[in-house]
Amino acid sequence: MYVAQGIPKIDTEIAQKGHFPMETDSFFGGVYILTLEMFFQNFINALQWGSFYALIALGYTLVYGVLLLINFAHGDIFMVGAYIAFFIASFFLGSYAFHLPFALSGNIIFVLTVIITMILTAGVGVTIERVAYRPLRKKGAGRLYVVITALMCGLVLENGNLALLGASRKSFPDLIQKSIYTIGGVSFTNVKILVIVTTILVFLFLEAIVRKTKIGMAMRAISYDRVAVLLMGIPLDVVIVFTFILGSSMAALAGILFVTAYPVLEPYMGAMVGWKAFIAAVVGGIGEIRGAFVGGFILGFIEIYVAAVFPSTLRDRIAFAILLLLLSLKPTGIFGIARAQKI
Repeated sequence: MYVAQGIPKIDTEIAQKGHFPMETDSFFGGVYILTLEMFFQNFINALQWGSFYALIALGYTLVYGVLLLINFAHGDIFMVGAYIAFFIASFFLGSYAFHLPFALSGNIIFVLTVIITMILTAGVGVTIERVAYRPLRKKGAGRLYVVITALMCGLVLENGNLALLGASRKSFPDLIQKSIYTIGGVSFTNVKILVIVTTILVFLFLEAIVRKTKIGMAMRAISYDRVAVLLMGIPLDVVIVFTFILGSSMAALAGILFVTAYPVLEPYMGAMVGWKAFIAAVVGGIGEIRGAFVGGFILGFIEIYVAAVFPSTLRDRIAFAILLLLLSLKPTGIFGIARAQKI
């Protein structure tokens, strides 16, 4: 089941096979009482939903960590990645006039789609940086103008998609044969496992790059003192482009995994998800990779369990209230550190 800009209450494949304990069996006074089975079922669902937020939040925090720029177009890059994946997968499946002289299995098409989509979407992110952000940076424009530019880039991507492809939704092809596994009454699909494991591996990969490599050290150095980095001979523009390549490719990966799990595409699919991923990055401590990872899962768990226990109309209200409470207790986020700025 797919709900636009929302959360699927249950997994369609699991529900159709009768593996999911229906919530109406434990309904009391407008609140659902979770059984142990339902608790663990929603735990798996929350891991998957939090994985999407975490992957997108990683892109936000990478760009902010280097440039102190909140790239509000990042959610729409997630949408662009999903659409690019749709057209690439359709091409390999022979949906267009030009056909490959040989047939490929769904798993091979999925791998090729992931690789090509991440490369092309990274190109979109670098183009935005080169055309929109770099001229402002070179002219010393204030952060407010850069933030407004980022918002406009997001609107251009959304409405450009709408103008080119129309408002009708598209269905992403099934590339992976879905399998359902049941352990102790808790059911999950191989796609869920793929999403969760991929997110963890991406987090470990980015941590290794930022903490263990020279370009990662350069990224951290730029976030502390951009002027001193230039004096040390570090190519600022190269590091910034590399950061946008990483961030945009993470958004593309999130888009592919999202439409693989919930195969519906529409032009504004990245708007609300992008904003929520940004909130997750702030809660975790924007600028910290660990913060984006943890913040994404925190928001995913809150939303899934709120939707499981309370009426779904209260989901965003309760979730954001909890996140606001967390920020009031620690304004810099869970892993964030307050920085003193010389003036």
